[in-house]
This record gives sequence, structure tokens and C-alpha cells, in this order.
Amino acid sequence: MNFKFLLLAGGALLSSTAASAGGYQVTLAGQKNNGMGGVGVGLSLDQAAMFYNPGALAMVKDRGVQLGVNATLARNAFVAEGGSQQRQLRNSTVTPFNLYAGFGPAEGKFRAGIAVYTPFGSKLQYANGWEGRTSLTDITLESIYVQPTFSYAITDQLSIGAGLMILAYGSVNLQRDIPLPDSFGHIELDGKAENKIGFNAGVFFKPSDKLSVGISYRSKIDAQVKDGDVTFTNVSPSFASRFEATKFGATLPLPATTSIGIGIMPSENLTIGLDVNFVEWSKYRVLRFDFDKQVNGNTFSESKRFYEDALTFRVGGQYKLTSGLTVRAGGSYDMTPVKDGYVTPETPDNDRISGTLGASYSFGKFGVDLSAQYVGIQKRTQTQQDLLNNGTTDRIAGTYKTNIVIPGLGLNYNF
Repeated sequence: MNFKFLLLAGGALLSSTAASAGGYQVTLAGQKNNGMGGVGVGLSLDQAAMFYNPGALAMVKDRGVQLGVNATLARNAFVAEGGSQQRQLRNSTVTPFNLYAGFGPAEGKFRAGIAVYTPFGSKLQYANGWEGRTSLTDITLESIYVQPTFSYAITDQLSIGAGLMILAYGSVNLQRDIPLPDSFGHIELDGKAENKIGFNAGVFFKPSDKLSVGISYRSKIDAQVKDGDVTFTNVSPSFASRFEATKFGATLPLPATTSIGIGIMPSENLTIGLDVNFVEWSKYRVLRFDFDKQVNGNTFSESKRFYEDALTFRVGGQYKLTSGLTVRAGGSYDMTPVKDGYVTPETPDNDRISGTLGASYSFGKFGVDLSAQYVGIQKRTQTQQDLLNNGTTDRIAGTYKTNIVIPGLGLNYNF
């Protein structure tokens, strides 16, 4: 029996199928940005600049605190190669959140702040008895980043900033069925990721009231589980000696991202943003699991990923209708890093097209932000011949189609 299935974590430690970016990356960090197609690198909208471009934080006029939450509602359909029955996900919802607090003197040149956000997370529960049950049945992934940030305005037009990205919490739970001669057993991997530190830095330049540009860089972090639990159930005593592992370890690269953004302000009430994100997915070549004891005669397992670097293009705008009401719209095109023949059930990824809407209403120092996104992941088919050609028979041949709806709500207070 081949146990490469344990690595169908192609986002295994911290993946994100129900997200707004390709692979296992999530960009739901700011409610205003969410309504504008996810732009933000070349803008200084609010405290969420800590995520999109720390260099822009010093140009945010207001000090404030904001809290936001999203609900990712995914509809995934799968038809196995040669079959006709369409399998659906069991209902699941993920709620990534964000919290920002920005401080500094009202007339000063610097801003400092703290950001808490969930850049990776997913929950997928495939239909009972689906054709890929021996590859994956359930996956639950969670992560929380904490980012202390400092930004300084060198001049009235130029500012810089940086923050420490701390992987404060990460967890993974993967489950699948095990084919046995007379029945199906079940395996569950459950682990916590170690704390890790990276950085986020950016530069923001606003040469005039009608134009701004920015560039930011988010560093790579290796998420590591060193002492995860392995549990076998429904394995008859006659086969128990082949499944002795109780612990596992694995490492997943969370890739670096370089982003460039432009802000255009044709009038006092209209703001337009354009962003391009470059994600270094090519660092993700192989995912390896190491076990403390044998799993069907093996103490480790490897699975090919061979991801490619990918680009995301974003555009969005906002218009201030009244002193209190602002409306937004946008969209994005996200290129998948997953090559043909390398698609896995936990990340049935392909190029994504997204449309967004949003609105804010402020009353005094308080404000409410609403956002909504529709993400259409293009239909993706891989054949058994594709898997044989690439040596990736640890996954299943067939056609995936996924659509995602993501409503969001934010509250903010300026002081």
C-alpha cells in the first residue's frame, strides 16, 4: 500500500481552498480593501495598511482600531474520471478575521501599530464515500499571525515601514480512509505548528494629491509541525502491526510575496487602485512527512508539488457619495501555481476570477464596513494518464469545480 496519501496536504499544514487567493494564500486582511478587489499596496486607506504596505501606515491620517470578520462559503463539485455522479462538499464555513490598532502623534511623522490576522485557514469535508476517500475526507486548517509594525514619513510625500510577522498559532487536522483487504480503516493527523517569525516591509510615495505608488514585500516563513499526533481507527487487529506511528513531523513553506500598487485619485471623492502580486510558489517542490514509527513499512513519505511562481492582478475603486457613505467595487484575476497533473483534493485549484462589492458608513468617530466577494475557480480536469506521466498517483483523476462567496463585516473607531 502506498502511503503518499498522507501528504495530500498540498496546503496540508496551513492551506486555504476556500480563500480569495491561489494555492493556499488568503488576502482577506481589510474590509475596505476586500470591497475593492483586494487592492491596497498603493493606497493609505486605514490601519489595514499594516498588512498591504507598512510604508503607507504613516500616511494614514487617523489613529484608530478596527475589527473585521469574513465567512468563506465554498461550493465544491467533483466528478471522477469515467464517472457521472457529482460529489459535493458537506457544508462548511471558515471565518478569517482581522484586528488592527494604529497609534502615533496626531501631527507626528510616525505611526506604530499591532495587527492580528488569519492569512491561512480552510475547512473541507468531502461527501461520505466519495471516490477520493482514500486521498482525503476532511481537512481543517487554522492560523493566526501577529504583526507589530512601525512606519515613518521621511518627507510629506515619502514614507517607509516594516513589521515582524509572527506565526503565533497554527494547527492542522487531516483525515482519510485506509483501504484494507476486507474493509476501510481511518487515519487522522492532528498537529500544532511551531511559532515562527518573518517580516513585512514597504515603501509608499505620493508625489501629488492625484497619484500614489507603493511596493511591499512579505517574507517566506516555514511552518513546521514537529510533534503531531497520528491516530488510526477501524483497523482490525490483524493489520494493526503495520500501522504503528503515533507522531509525525512536516514542514510547509509559506511563500514570499512582492507587490506593487498604484493609487489614482481623479477627484476628491473617487479613488482607484491597481495592484500586482508576485508569489514565489516555486519554492514549494516536495512535501515530506516523517513518522516516529512505521506506517505500512515506511517511516517517511514524500509527495510532489512542483508549484510555479504566480501573479495576481487586482483593480478596484471607491466613491464617496456623502459625508458618511462610501461605496466600492473591484475584481481580480489570480493565476494558479498548481500545474496540470499536480492537483490535490485539499487544493483543487485553478485560475480564479473574482468580483467584489463594498460600502462603508461613518457616523462621528465610528464606522461600519461591509464587503462581499464572489470567487469563481475555473473548472480543472486531470486524467489518470496525467498522474502516471508525473508520478503523482497519490491523488485522484477527475474534474473539480469550485465557487466561493465571501461576505464580510468590519467595525472601526478613530481617535
